Amino acid sequence: MRSRIWILLLFGILVSCSFFKKTDDRDAIARVNDSYLYAEDLKGLISSEISKEDSTLLVQNYITSWATQQLLFDGAKLNLSESKQESFNRLVDQYKNDLYAKAYLEGLVSRNVDTVVTFEEAEVYYNENKTIFKLNEELIKFRYIQVEEQINNFSSIEKRFKRFNNEDKKELDSISIQFKSYSLNDSIWVKVSQVIDKISVLNSGNKSELLKKSNFIQLKDSLGVYLMKINDVLLRNETAPIEYVKPTIDQIVINKRKLELIKEIEKDITKDAIKNKQFEIFK
Repeated sequence: MRSRIWILLLFGILVSCSFFKKTDDRDAIARVNDSYLYAEDLKGLISSEISKEDSTLLVQNYITSWATQQLLFDGAKLNLSESKQESFNRLVDQYKNDLYAKAYLEGLVSRNVDTVVTFEEAEVYYNENKTIFKLNEELIKFRYIQVEEQINNFSSIEKRFKRFNNEDKKELDSISIQFKSYSLNDSIWVKVSQVIDKISVLNSGNKSELLKKSNFIQLKDSLGVYLMKINDVLLRNETAPIEYVKPTIDQIVINKRKLELIKEIEKDITKDAIKNKQFEIFK
């Protein structure tokens, strides 16, 4: 008799456990059918930099957008055929798998790929692919100085700027605090468009002066006097110099290394899985 009572009590406990489901104590702020939007879902949406009115509007718009999406989703589940839903589910699963696999591979590759490209390696690639390095805009090597029109030592500055031997370079650099703006490194290639944007006195009307090799230019406007010396010029459709495209070549070479490493990793993973009985094909 006593054993029957214990059985009945145990049965009652099991029934009550299944009847009373665990409640969700999160703060729900909206519901669409059986789906809920919780306050924690809005974390990061509101910033302390925006006003209370803007925050309220932002939250309301988010809730409305969430509800619309959820209603459309629920409507789709009711109205789309099972085959269509299964097709979408497969796509979702595939997308999820692709995301995880991509993140895993990127982590492995970033830890193992060699990101140093020597000049010799870049030069080999450059010489083999010169046709893809055609310029789509003009480049120049130049130096310039902008000074006040009434500067005391202008004639000396102009003389040193034109001659520009080692002593002149040192002297101009030492007095550069007197210049309104300047660039004395005339050994690097720069885009003509950038030069025109940087130096206010230049425009489309005098742009042609920048495209004359070894040309000296002196211009003046309300902001001062500008001295410019053009060392070298490359025009559109000419082959870009290797020093100019070296960063691009570096990225191309590194990307090729990454692709090769990915293929190697995928191959090794499969081989190891077969060896460890993790992967097998049933005939």
